[in-house]
Amino acid sequence: MHRRFRTTAVAAALTLAAAGALAAPSAAAADETVTAQYHTGSTGSDQAEPWLKLTNSGSSAVQLSGLTIRYYFKAESASSAYRFACSWAVKGCANITGTFGTLAKPTATADRYLEIGFTQGAGSLAAGANTGDMQLRFHRTDWQPLNQQDDYSFGASQTSYANWSKVTVQRGGTVLWGTAPEGNDPGDPGDPGDPGGPGGPDPTKPALFDDLNYTAHNDPRIAQRGWTVKSGQGGPGVPGATWAPEQVTFAQESGNSVMTLRTSTDGTAAGTRQTELYHQQKFTKGTYASRVYFSDAPNSGPDGDHMVQTFFTITPLNAPMDPNYGELDFEYLPNGGWGEPANILYATSWETYNPEPWQAVNAHTESRQSYAGWHDLVVTVDNTSIKYYVDGQLFATHGEPYLPETAMSINLNNWIISGGLVASNTPRAYDEKVDYVYYAKDQILTPAQVEAQVAKYRTDKVTHTDNVS
Repeated sequence: MHRRFRTTAVAAALTLAAAGALAAPSAAAADETVTAQYHTGSTGSDQAEPWLKLTNSGSSAVQLSGLTIRYYFKAESASSAYRFACSWAVKGCANITGTFGTLAKPTATADRYLEIGFTQGAGSLAAGANTGDMQLRFHRTDWQPLNQQDDYSFGASQTSYANWSKVTVQRGGTVLWGTAPEGNDPGDPGDPGDPGGPGGPDPTKPALFDDLNYTAHNDPRIAQRGWTVKSGQGGPGVPGATWAPEQVTFAQESGNSVMTLRTSTDGTAAGTRQTELYHQQKFTKGTYASRVYFSDAPNSGPDGDHMVQTFFTITPLNAPMDPNYGELDFEYLPNGGWGEPANILYATSWETYNPEPWQAVNAHTESRQSYAGWHDLVVTVDNTSIKYYVDGQLFATHGEPYLPETAMSINLNNWIISGGLVASNTPRAYDEKVDYVYYAKDQILTPAQVEAQVAKYRTDKVTHTDNVS
């Protein structure tokens, strides 16, 4: 989050592996019936070409966003990396995404998978309708040969579309079609950890919970508990802007202490004051959660500044293309920015980047709509995937190579994109509010389990706990 320029294409070697699936629709997965057809576009060794087609074999419409398809294969070596591409699709390649994941329980024919997802632009399938062709492909990043013959989902004789049970279709944790390699149900969260029992997370494992019950930005307990209120200058945001600790405030709302990150501006860099709170760099796999209020408009004055309101984790970039860098973002842009004309919510998983010349290795999922108001944000990180949830619904799934390798800090900030100031000297201020921050180490919790645990902390009058090391 110490730089932020959104790109959609870079050099071929750094092309994004693409985004995960968008938010699950309101229709329950249990009511959906989907069939997957497959045929191979190539039996060669330069790239795999799984051509896929989904059919709605039920009686009601099926929204494609939120559905994912997994194609399982055996990597050439443990260090092999892959790139995804869409050659052609009836639904449009721009509406189809692809990421790679690692199986928790490798078999003789599979230790990786390609996960295909859909953006909201893919639309829905009426009863009996199909997606038409999705001519997909993937290859090794170094373009060395790959062997398809030992891949679980490959079928050399499938030269025309036919039902294929060796690919799976799922919505969230519910499998709608197909059979995964033994021991690798797509609904499982993967190592480490199970979602926990009905009672919630394992109390013997480390966790952090902070109800943000402080008096002011200079309350000594903030620093004592590992938090820093950012001050001074520096990125991200408007060059020359100042990070203003005094604009980080705390107040009671509906019986809970709520933190407000207020960013204000008079249209000049010198008059722009941004806000950020961040924790120590000690968080890895597990479940991250926060309840965050996004605002679409300023408290007063002209609207339109390109705001970024966030909840994210990060490992600092120590050098260009640093392999130890990592970042997992929720970023809400109420007025657009980075080439977007209107409000948009991003979930972005970073492998690394080069600030100059700009090169990005990340996967992002986006939803173009207003998210003004309170939202429960959850991110889970295990050995196979990163999952983002908004208000209990799966928003995005990203896999390798974006899994974080090193410990990260937890961050919340509210800032203005460089070049994103409205041409007006009338003062205005935008608020992002935060109700709590929670982290469960090495546990993959459902959003419902997070909600229950937070409620338990509050019932037990726990305003802060942290035994994460």
